[in-house]
Amino acid sequence: MATPLDLQEQEQLDDLKAFWRRHGNLITWTLVLALSGYALWNGWTWYQRDQGYRAGAIFDELERSLGAEELDRAGRIFTDLREKYPSTVWAAQGGLLVAGRQAAAGRESEAVATLGWVTSKAAQEGLRVAAALRLSGVHLDAGRPQEALKALEGLSLPAFDPLVADRRGDALAALGRRDEAAKAFQTAYAGLGAESEYRGLVLAKLTALGATPAGTEAGGVER
Repeated sequence: MATPLDLQEQEQLDDLKAFWRRHGNLITWTLVLALSGYALWNGWTWYQRDQGYRAGAIFDELERSLGAEELDRAGRIFTDLREKYPSTVWAAQGGLLVAGRQAAAGRESEAVATLGWVTSKAAQEGLRVAAALRLSGVHLDAGRPQEALKALEGLSLPAFDPLVADRRGDALAALGRRDEAAKAFQTAYAGLGAESEYRGLVLAKLTALGATPAGTEAGGVER
């Protein structure tokens, strides 16, 4: 048999019931939203992981096609990859791989289109910059220095800045803008570490323009 509530306990119970009538619905929905958010986050994490697994499997198939020199098939696989999983790193990396083979095979327009997709659609900034550098190189090889410069517009990622400056120097030199090209090469030279072998190539370009790295004497000895 239940023990009767005393007056104080009854008042507390009545207060609790009144509080719940006023605020219970709000509290319930707040909890539902909080739990839904947690479930949604877990679901999104699972979704992202699942997307990565699926995209990775397609990427493996793309690599096998390239290894077998099946460039047309690799191109179709890349199209499937970018349409189904555009935000994954696999899509961007697949584009870079396919574009490299397309350019090497003389399929320039296909390489330009592939790299154009990576530069505009890849979710990873580093891969977008890498694609823009390669796209600029394709344009240069095709004798389009103005397009090469355009491909480099708006790029700003410190780790890539010296390479972007070097490629800009190549395009400016091809346009006959020697002073601007020299400044770009000087920027590239200054940004590369002293241990970088690539720095020697940039120095050779400066020498060919009759220029020296910024902060050096005419003979090339640093001050």
